[in-house]
Amino acid sequence: MATDIVEQLTNSLAKTGVVEVELSYKGQGRKLDDAQSVEEMVKEIQDFDDLQALRLEGNTIGVEAAKAIAKALETKSKFKRCYWSDMFTGRLRSEIPPALNALGDALMLAGARLTVLDLSDNAFGPDGVKGIERLLKSTACYTLQELRLNNCGMGIGGGKILAASLIQCHKKSSAEGAPLGLKVFVAGRNRLENDGATALAQAFQLMGSLEEVNMPQNGINHPGVTALAKAMQHNAGLRILNLNDNTFTEKGAIAMAQALKHLRSIQVINFGDCLVRPAGAIAIAETVSEGLPILKELNLSFGEITEEAALAVAQAVKNRDQLEKLDLNGNSLGEDGCKALKDAMEAMNIGDLLGSLSDDEGEPEDDDDEDDDEEEDEDDEDVDEEEIEEEEEEEEEEESNDNKMSTPASASRPPDVSSFLSFPSPDKLLKLGAKRAMLIEQQVDVSDATKTAEAFLKIASVYKEDNNDVKTAVLDSIDALLKKAFATPSFQGYNFVSSLLVLLGLLKSEDKVKPVLVVPGHLNALEHVVRQDYFPKDNVAVLQAFLSRNNKALESCGNARNSLQSTLQRVRSEG
Repeated sequence: MATDIVEQLTNSLAKTGVVEVELSYKGQGRKLDDAQSVEEMVKEIQDFDDLQALRLEGNTIGVEAAKAIAKALETKSKFKRCYWSDMFTGRLRSEIPPALNALGDALMLAGARLTVLDLSDNAFGPDGVKGIERLLKSTACYTLQELRLNNCGMGIGGGKILAASLIQCHKKSSAEGAPLGLKVFVAGRNRLENDGATALAQAFQLMGSLEEVNMPQNGINHPGVTALAKAMQHNAGLRILNLNDNTFTEKGAIAMAQALKHLRSIQVINFGDCLVRPAGAIAIAETVSEGLPILKELNLSFGEITEEAALAVAQAVKNRDQLEKLDLNGNSLGEDGCKALKDAMEAMNIGDLLGSLSDDEGEPEDDDDEDDDEEEDEDDEDVDEEEIEEEEEEEEEEESNDNKMSTPASASRPPDVSSFLSFPSPDKLLKLGAKRAMLIEQQVDVSDATKTAEAFLKIASVYKEDNNDVKTAVLDSIDALLKKAFATPSFQGYNFVSSLLVLLGLLKSEDKVKPVLVVPGHLNALEHVVRQDYFPKDNVAVLQAFLSRNNKALESCGNARNSLQSTLQRVRSEG
């Protein structure tokens, strides 16, 4: 039956005029040491008139055998594709450069125009790169589209030779009006490190034609990652970027996040095991939320990402319609964090896109002195409040004295928004007058989510349920502030919610931000906000997940917390 299918396919191809152009010896395990061992192969190559591709993978070829094969290739002017991975197993490293030089020289002599050069899994080191240096600089590679050198052990030296060869090829081909337009570059497991990656970045930036870059496991740290990020910005057609198992840290991740803003064609991002950390993950999340319309896969696994950052990433992908998988496994979310992430994804109807979290490493350990610091903070809270009250009284006294000395009795000092935001009080808010909402809105930088969250809590802190004037002033001011914030294109709504949770003491922060002393007014005002049209309903599930936990920060606000939880449940069910 299989023979019949092959025969049918052959007949079909013959009818459509398709001609076989590839000769394959793939995976035959031949040990080809000399010219005699390849006599049959040489004859088949010579007899193949329009040969375009030769597969030699999975055989082992010595120098004399390579020279014999090369001789047969010297007349193949239509040759395009070299599939020559894993063809030097068991050979001395010194044998590889002369073998590659012979093959390369033959292609140049033939006038071939290559589109694919695959030499992966040959472990030839820097000397092996020297074996293809001449070929890469020649006219034979002006048309190269795919260069695959995975697991070749090139090292820093090989990376630099390769980069220089590509730059030279681009320069010479550009002079002839047809610049090198490499689309696919694969060089994983090559120990390129920072210097090798930086050298290659220069070539990538110059070409600007890359669509796929795979460079995992190369020992690249943030200087090399930053260089690559800069280069990627110039490759607007990039679809796949795999830098798995290099070490970004925050610096590299933030640089890469900035680069991604220029890559609207990106479909697959693999930064797994790259130690992007929370700050890096949040930066990447911001980029994803702002663009990357056809993103299909995002891998940020094993990056020491905490719950806050993971939730930011989840929020960022909610409107990526083509997303197929989000991998956040192996991070530092903890049991509660994993649940919160799953709940948030489910609430946005994208729970099926989240990969396994089975290898989560748990919440990061607190510093040894953190508990002591918290106790000291609690002891200091009363003192801080007394100090604030004293400062407020001094400020008000100064204002009064200033008015008496510098203005007539009938005049009044202009409302001071800065004073209110520094030391909030109901009286100060009311004294700002009818334009208080506009004045506050103008004072706060709403493009900064954290500053907006801080301003919200300061205004909400003076909320009084039993004083309609104060209550109205608080809610009107908050509405004006947040309407403007959520209407600002650069405003990151999820970052606002995240900052709010940190400031309320419901979420740990990498920056060890000191939470505010939560009062019922904070929760009363938040209950009002979540009912408003300007507040994104996607954030309701996140707030609900955190407020449902037992947390000491909200113990003194039992009634307000219960009311807020009921409202969140109602808003979510209505949505």
